[in-house]
Amino acid sequence: MAGKEPASYTISDTANWVARYRAVESARPDAVFKDLLAERLAGETGAAIVARAPKSLHNGWPVIARTVAIDDIILTAIAEGCDTVISLAAGLDTRPYRLDLPPTLTWIEADLPGMIEEKNRLLADETPRCALERVKVDLSDSTARAAFLDHAAQGRRRILVLSEGLLMYLDEPTVAALSADLMAAGVTWWVSDQISPAVRDMFMADMRDILSQAPMHFAPANGVAFYEKLGWRVCEVRSSAEVAQRLNRLPWPMWLLMMLPLPQPDPRNLGKARWGGVVWLER
Repeated sequence: MAGKEPASYTISDTANWVARYRAVESARPDAVFKDLLAERLAGETGAAIVARAPKSLHNGWPVIARTVAIDDIILTAIAEGCDTVISLAAGLDTRPYRLDLPPTLTWIEADLPGMIEEKNRLLADETPRCALERVKVDLSDSTARAAFLDHAAQGRRRILVLSEGLLMYLDEPTVAALSADLMAAGVTWWVSDQISPAVRDMFMADMRDILSQAPMHFAPANGVAFYEKLGWRVCEVRSSAEVAQRLNRLPWPMWLLMMLPLPQPDPRNLGKARWGGVVWLER
């Protein structure tokens, strides 16, 4: 990032932020994944956001847990016959380059023109492990989004749509409209991250000054039941805290809390619980 550091960052800048966490994890001797492109993609913007974030967010354990959980779900879906992955608001994700993917798989990334152009520039000399396409589209435009999904789904058999790091920035009516578009396109699976209202409110309080241009909205109190009411079946829900604990990435106060014999939050009735996770849905 050249010049004066901005007072607040945008939703697009959060892609650099997440890439920075992946870069830090990849540099560890006990790394749970290796993303050798993350440092390049994170740039100074990613490092600057992490530096300004509260200390409790410096190690990025929710991002690490989310990354590992989604990696595993994608590979499981491919083993079950997935032939196409459509990544909405793909940002600076590098899964087509770092996962062990079959060359017959089609991976389609959709994002704003500026993000696509920057990613094309930074990864121009890299070779993906599958057939990779990038499409410039404003996913907030309902007409453009539906047209993109309809075209991307043509001739595909078993499609997985990934909306990692997207839904939280949308409101409930927009998420419901996106769900309808996915249904209409014949999508087989939908994978996304999910947070409770308490996590959303805590996060926005901690990051208010840094990410005032990227407010979070979608965090339904009924959690995964929100999708079930739209016609989806929940295949699996993976708690970020439980994944992070298994990976030995959970901060020690939370690790101690997880060791207590307390009831875990109900992902269909989150109430005031501080909870986040990854949801795998099937049509």
